[in-house]
Amino acid sequence: MSPQPEFTLQVHDSLAAIGREAWDACAAPTGDPFVSYAVLNACEASDSAVACQGWGPRHLTLMGPDDTVLGCMPLYLKGHSQGEYVFDHAWADAYQRAGGRYYPKLLGAVPFTPATGPRFLNAPGTDEATVRAALIQGALTLTERLGVSSLHVNFPTQPEWSAMGEAGMLRRQDMQFIWRNEGYQTFDDFLAALSSNRRKTIRRERRDARAGLDIRILTGADLTEAHWDAFFEFYQDTGERKWGRPYLTRAFFSMIGETMADRIALVMAFRDGAPIAGALNFIGRDALYGRQWGALEEVPFLHFELCYYQAIEFAIAHGLSRVEAGAQGEHKMARGYLPSPVYSAHYIADPALRSPVAQYLVQESAGVEAEIEAMTAEYSPYRTA
Repeated sequence: MSPQPEFTLQVHDSLAAIGREAWDACAAPTGDPFVSYAVLNACEASDSAVACQGWGPRHLTLMGPDDTVLGCMPLYLKGHSQGEYVFDHAWADAYQRAGGRYYPKLLGAVPFTPATGPRFLNAPGTDEATVRAALIQGALTLTERLGVSSLHVNFPTQPEWSAMGEAGMLRRQDMQFIWRNEGYQTFDDFLAALSSNRRKTIRRERRDARAGLDIRILTGADLTEAHWDAFFEFYQDTGERKWGRPYLTRAFFSMIGETMADRIALVMAFRDGAPIAGALNFIGRDALYGRQWGALEEVPFLHFELCYYQAIEFAIAHGLSRVEAGAQGEHKMARGYLPSPVYSAHYIADPALRSPVAQYLVQESAGVEAEIEAMTAEYSPYRTA
């Protein structure tokens, strides 16, 4: 990138206004499936993440002097805090009780996706740090110009998190449970790294879960609309039981099936030829990302089989370094997933709210770090040397 910063920032109310070619020129080199045009545009075009649902696109682009896109950032004007997986409801409640207006706010994130990944994307041939700094400043400036309460960036990479802290944003830590591939060649190699009791338990769970079922992993041309029909039924059932209304529409799944089938691994369980359960994974350059799951039958341990063990087998077979299975779930530790830090960053315009939140985050981060250390020491399923 030229030492003299000859660029302008633009705000767009849809991803389509930027275009696939320009967006993916910045997103594709990251290898992250969720910041791809295919996923983000599907969220909008399927009416899953649009203004009437509380997700008003305000994507940023950094434009060069010849109108080329040097960098971009997924950004939304949010009317609520749903579908984010970084919880600020207490901040909103406290501010609104004090007479403030917390919503709308700006959010830099991938809708409905608690997976760490890049949030500031730069085109090949540009300087990553320079583009990132310009986009951070652009998002902060937009926060002020819109007069909204705050800017939040969820699940950024660690270098992005550090850069946002240097730019004056408050930094927050949480944890997720991640499986890491220590050079395993087979699932049995992974089991051999566990304690004897855990090996026995996992073998029993897998045997019980698979009894009488045909379990397949579908990707690429093997995915059909019939599979998406079945999976959406599973997804709706889980969503209605957990949070009342699923976020993603049926059209979303058809769109990603059409545009990025080779980056999807859909685990499906069939009984007598009929699908009864499924788990959706996205394939990254070096990771498998578990997303939604659902089932129409209550089968003991089937959730563990489809979401965790099948994902581990797939990652081993394809040489992936890790499986990120999403938010929450301490039960994942017994299946080989260990706690790891995840990040978010926050700019709060009003000092009356910013100051107490800053104090809270210092205490919270210390608690998260201590919890990760204690859980790993006490509950790790792996054999000690």
